[in-house]
Amino acid sequence: MRFVNPIPFVRDISISKAFYGEKLGLAIKQDFGDFVLFETGFAIHEGKSLETTVWGQPSVGSGAYGRQNVLLYFEHDPLDALFARIAGHVILIHPIETQPWGQRVFRFYDPDGHAIEIGEPLDQLSSE
Repeated sequence: MRFVNPIPFVRDISISKAFYGEKLGLAIKQDFGDFVLFETGFAIHEGKSLETTVWGQPSVGSGAYGRQNVLLYFEHDPLDALFARIAGHVILIHPIETQPWGQRVFRFYDPDGHAIEIGEPLDQLSSE
């Protein structure tokens, strides 16, 4: 068995596709309308459609899908340049901070309230 990736549910696929594509710079590999796969392997799915596929019906609620119980993790180099480019366009959890293990990261919310962490590549830590 091989784990592939989590697929966050999103309220509005066009807003989330623009967020991940334009703000974070992820290139789209395949766009199926209500499901978008990025070249990194990360994917998003329009929530009501996926709820119907998985459970046979969409949920009744209309709140954000993000529940502060999952952190979507990405790595990027150079971190400072990415932070400067997107910090003014997101709700920050915190700016760049050095973690106890030495990695620099920043965290913020996507349009659905999913927590996102972007850090320096971990393989850079061992070479410094």
